[in-house]
Amino acid sequence: MNIVVIAGSVAGSKTRTAARYTADYVKSHHAEHETTLVDLAEYSLEFSDGRNYLDYSGDTGRIAQTLMAADIVLVGSPIYQASIPGALKNVFDLLPTDGLRDKVVGMFITAGSQRHNLIPEIQLKPILSYLKAHIVETYVFIEDRDFQGSEIANDDVHFRLQRLIDDALTLATVYERVRELQDEQYGF
Repeated sequence: MNIVVIAGSVAGSKTRTAARYTADYVKSHHAEHETTLVDLAEYSLEFSDGRNYLDYSGDTGRIAQTLMAADIVLVGSPIYQASIPGALKNVFDLLPTDGLRDKVVGMFITAGSQRHNLIPEIQLKPILSYLKAHIVETYVFIEDRDFQGSEIANDDVHFRLQRLIDDALTLATVYERVRELQDEQYGF
C-alpha cells in the first residue's frame, strides 16, 4: 500500500516531530509499504483556485498527486486558534470532492492543552467525510506536555501512534477486500 504522512503546518515543530515518528515507524515496522512524508513547511504551495488538481504544477501539483495516489493518509495537524491550519485546509481544497474516496485516513493532533480535543471532531472529520475518506474513528491527541525538546517524551503517545497506524492498515485491508468482493459480483 501507498502510505502518506502529512505534517500539516508550515510553522512549529511538534506536529513535524509526530509526523516524522509516524513515518519512521511505518518504514521500520511495515517496510512492505511505500511511505512518503509530506511536511508542508518544506513546500511552496499555491492557494487553491478551483482548477483540477492535475492542472497545478510544482510543489502544489506534487502534493495533490501524492495524496490522490495514496491508499492511506495519516494527517498530522496542530490546533491554532481553535482551528486547523490554513495550509492544511488549502491542501484539502486542492482535491476534487471525492479526492479521498477509497482511502483510509487517520489523524494525529498536537495542541497546547486538552481544551482543543474536539476540534478534529468538528472541523477535520467533516472535511475528510466530504472528500469521501474512510476515517479511522479514533485519533491521537498529543499535548505540549508530551514533548521534550524535539522528541515525544510520553511512551503512551508512541503506543497510540502505533495503534493508529495498525488500525489504518487493518481498515485499508478490509476495504480493499470488500472492493474485490464487489468487483467479483460483476463477473468480468
